[in-house]
Amino acid sequence: MSQIINYGVIGCGMMGQEHLRNIALLDDTRVAAIFEPDAQMATESRKFAPDAQFVDSVDALLAVEALDCILIASPNYRHVEQLEALAAHRPLPVLVEKPLFTDPAHAERLAAFRANYPAPVWVAMEYRYMPPVATLLAEAEAATGGIKMLTIREHRFPFLEKVGDWNRFNRFTGGTFVEKCCHFFDLMRLTLKSEPVRVLASGGADVNHLGERYDDEAPDILDNGYVIVDFANGTRAMLELCMFAEGARYQEEISAVGPKGKIEALVPGPGRFWPDHLGEPPVPQVVVSPRAPKGPEIRDIPVDPTLLEAGDHNGSTFYQHKGFLDLVRGLRAHPDVSLEDGRIAVLMGMAAQISMTEHRAVEIAELL
Repeated sequence: MSQIINYGVIGCGMMGQEHLRNIALLDDTRVAAIFEPDAQMATESRKFAPDAQFVDSVDALLAVEALDCILIASPNYRHVEQLEALAAHRPLPVLVEKPLFTDPAHAERLAAFRANYPAPVWVAMEYRYMPPVATLLAEAEAATGGIKMLTIREHRFPFLEKVGDWNRFNRFTGGTFVEKCCHFFDLMRLTLKSEPVRVLASGGADVNHLGERYDDEAPDILDNGYVIVDFANGTRAMLELCMFAEGARYQEEISAVGPKGKIEALVPGPGRFWPDHLGEPPVPQVVVSPRAPKGPEIRDIPVDPTLLEAGDHNGSTFYQHKGFLDLVRGLRAHPDVSLEDGRIAVLMGMAAQISMTEHRAVEIAELL
């Protein structure tokens, strides 16, 4: 392997372009080849990877000799087939965007891939690496004395437009609780250090996309909901999602509470959506609130402006790639986010979709 790590990239829509901008900030890396079938997205991608070779298929991408690793940032429902293509033709280290899969029928195919793929696979869960969230993860045990309750609130803007409008339909996304929320289910497992047992959810499509039609078909994705998860160690977590609340100061608010106190991470949304008349966008914060002596400690957790400019996820995409590159270079043995982590996060989302539809609690064991 050369000193410079050469990426091959599958998919350069909105999230793929964020990856390109962040790869450009990393030392000794380059994007060597890109497969992006949409002409407009390919043109945009050239701005961030002007030296990349553009190819017309995944097979052609994998034939580019210089590649050291692969990034998959294609639409959700293509991930499994593209992982299988790597396994069949060129099993390189891969960073694959979430959700890992979208169809319960793909679970068996994913298991076969996992059993036989010889190279490391890192599932992209950017929220772990947001500086205020990383601070909460590092300090939660000391601040709470052992977490008993975890609450994640995301109040944000509606789903953006994607190529071919694939993100308007559950059959392509896996459903909102899978597509949008697997990040949060991953954070629940990571923070509580336990496995989910059962899921109870309620949600709806009450405000967004109601008048939209695509070939006379109405979108079936959710725009709000609640999910409660019980964990094997007796802890519990709740997600509150609202996708018509972009007027809020913070997009994500995460709180962990235990016998000693509470710790919160407050994360603003993308700066490009913050209104100019309100001045500078909010700075992320962590708040520690002990029970004794009472009195919250409020800390700003600023993010490098260059990283904020490179994406919508508070610098987390950059930090994720740094870890992935260490994996590719052999400086670390295992990915932070394994195929198993990606799988369980999807199953939690699928359980939430079933719970909402069937109006009952769903045991995770039903999906295993």
